[in-house]
Amino acid sequence: METKTKNNHIGRKISRIRELRGMKQETLAEELGISQQAVSNIENSEKVEDVKLEEIAKALGVTKEGIENFSEEAVFNIIGNTVTNNDNAAFFNYMPTFNPLDKLMEAHEENKKLYERLLQAEKDKVSYLEKLLNKK
Repeated sequence: METKTKNNHIGRKISRIRELRGMKQETLAEELGISQQAVSNIENSEKVEDVKLEEIAKALGVTKEGIENFSEEAVFNIIGNTVTNNDNAAFFNYMPTFNPLDKLMEAHEENKKLYERLLQAEKDKVSYLEKLLNKK
């Protein structure tokens, strides 16, 4: 039985990590001080120089080894093993342990108090300025 070696296309790994981080080619290009076209060329390259790979890794917030050893299968395995609930809809169904309306009312009361303090500060300023004008 013959085993095929996995393709170690560094450019594709860079592209995939960039996408997973929610970064556009333009943003990565700006971080690296190169053009978007240069980033596209790098992502289409099977190999990347070590120095350039270090720069790219830093810009992506990962290590050089992280890029070299990146595997989408590993990412999917981590996600699959982390979410143990078979009902994925329940995973995203957020149930707060507090009453959102109470929090909204608290925020409203705080805003009201802040407004009253700001209004009082403005009244104090006007009063002070009137006193200054009356002295002249």
